[in-house]
Amino acid sequence: MVNGGRIAQGTARMDTDRLFRLDGQTALITGSSRGIGFALARGLAGAGASIVLNGRGLDCLGEAAAELREEGGKVEELAFDVTDHAAAREAVDRYESEIGPIDVLVNNAGMQHRAPLEDFPAEAFERLMSTNLASVFHVGQAVARHMIGRGRGKIVNICSVQSALARPGIAPYTASKGAVANLTKGMATDWARHGLQVNGLAPGYFKTELNAALVADAAFSDWLARRTPAGRWGDVEELVAACLFLAGPGSSFVNGHILYVDGGITASL
Repeated sequence: MVNGGRIAQGTARMDTDRLFRLDGQTALITGSSRGIGFALARGLAGAGASIVLNGRGLDCLGEAAAELREEGGKVEELAFDVTDHAAAREAVDRYESEIGPIDVLVNNAGMQHRAPLEDFPAEAFERLMSTNLASVFHVGQAVARHMIGRGRGKIVNICSVQSALARPGIAPYTASKGAVANLTKGMATDWARHGLQVNGLAPGYFKTELNAALVADAAFSDWLARRTPAGRWGDVEELVAACLFLAGPGSSFVNGHILYVDGGITASL
């Protein structure tokens, strides 16, 4: 039996269906108007959560919200710049005050920029670090302040296989995702005592708009198929169950963990 986000001890029969349910919970997913963020928002909605979509493009955000509502989801839109500390805190505080608590945060917003490291533009490096790393701190802190007061909460930070591995041309991205993984561990270390679970979900190579150029590159896709034990690209829907586990009551004693969903690429030389 599940009670208050924790699994009750000493029960003869566990209600396993409830371990992946989010009924009555509200989940904020950053960068969720498309790609992995949208897929995760759809999955959390399917598990009973009320969804708060975030992005900067109001048109894209509205289209994503409309699509989820057509599927029966309960959806709010919260447009703010995740790289702006004050804006993130103001938006989260306003939502908590006017609408209700945020029970689950998925820090998904991210970007990519590819260039040889010796030629990598400084402004692109700063923008990438702000979007991929600083946003996790900005939004995570803003939401955690409220979760700490309630003594419960789930934060899932989207990491990457590049949290552990590197490839040519994306060194700053690799640095940012490695830092997100370690920030996740730091968040868990500071906030677990307050009843929060903070974990990372690390996708491998998935078919997304961010990877569109690589998906279209036959030589790269061939290399990836040979490099990945599963022999293929991942589909974004294959991330949903892992996210539900980390966002739901089944992970009540999982903290500071990075869950790789990568077809085995980090397990194989």
